[in-house]
Amino acid sequence: MKIIGYKYFWYDGVNWIEQPKNDVDIELRLKGLSWQNKKKRTLLMNIKVPIVNKNVDLCLFDGDFTSFNKSTDSQHRDLSKYLALGELKGGIDPAGADEHWKTANSALIRIRAAFEKLKLSPKTFFVASAIEKSMAEEIYNQLINKNLSFASNLTNETQLVNLCNWIVNL
Repeated sequence: MKIIGYKYFWYDGVNWIEQPKNDVDIELRLKGLSWQNKKKRTLLMNIKVPIVNKNVDLCLFDGDFTSFNKSTDSQHRDLSKYLALGELKGGIDPAGADEHWKTANSALIRIRAAFEKLKLSPKTFFVASAIEKSMAEEIYNQLINKNLSFASNLTNETQLVNLCNWIVNL
C-alpha cells in the first residue's frame, strides 16, 4: 500500500490502526487491511464466513474498516459485501503442492456453492508458494472457464505483484 501511495488502516486482531510511518514487520501481526482507491475496501484474513461455516484464508469486502469488527453487526455477516474469497497455501515442498491444491480447490468449490445458493457470485482465487505442472493445468482450466478468478505463485515476483494489483483494484 505504501509503495503505491495508498493510505491504509491495518487490523491486529483487536484494533484498527492508522498506517504507521514505519511499517517494517507489520505483516507479522497483520490480520486485515483497509484502503480506498475508487471505493473503500477491506481485506480480512482467516475469518469464519457465515454461509460457508468455515474459515477462509483471504476475504475482500466492499466497505471500510469501521464496518468490520467482532460484534454481531459486523459487515462480514452481510454476504453481499463479499467481493472475493481466496485460499492461501504456503508450503514450498513440491511433493505436497498437489495435496495443498486439492484441499484449497475443495474449499473454493464449497465457497462458490454456498454463495450460488443465494444467487451471489464473489470472485474466488488461489495463492500458493508451490505450483506444480499437474495442478497448474487444472488451475489454468479453471481460470479459462471462469470458475477461478485469479491464481498466483508467491515465489514468482511478477505473479505476486499482479495479485496485489488485482486485489487492490477490485
